[in-house]
Amino acid sequence: MFKLPNGTPWRQWAPLPLRLIIGYGFMAHGWAKLSRGPAGFAKLLEQIGAPLPEATAWVSTFIEILGGLAILVGAFVTIVSVPLIVMMLVAMFTVHLRYGFSAVNTIGLTADGPQFGPPGIEVNLLYIAGLFALILAGAGPLSIDRLLARKDGDEHGPLSKH
Repeated sequence: MFKLPNGTPWRQWAPLPLRLIIGYGFMAHGWAKLSRGPAGFAKLLEQIGAPLPEATAWVSTFIEILGGLAILVGAFVTIVSVPLIVMMLVAMFTVHLRYGFSAVNTIGLTADGPQFGPPGIEVNLLYIAGLFALILAGAGPLSIDRLLARKDGDEHGPLSKH
């Protein structure tokens, strides 16, 4: 195994790129909903039969923004991952499943280039897998969870049980 000059293994850094990409991704999707107005997202939720579509649109928008921020900075990753995974599962089964697996569905080719259809479940599964990896491995270095763990004298995280 490769080690850093101080003897620390490289693999401890594996959660960092996961946190940065997953956190940013959720924040970007939440911000897009907020900037367009959650009412538009509520119409989509109403079409798929979601209960209380307006309230659900606002709640899910803020879960994505705040949950994404928490993942990005590595704060309470185990707890925050649960509602994010639930959101991915709901999106996967209510919207994306009917379009198959691939995130890129080419439906035609025009003189201007390829035309794409709605994405399948691939990206949902990648987000879920990444969140499970963070739950199992912890937030890693440069995270709020690591800072809290050091205060408590527990290197693995504030929620770990030995």
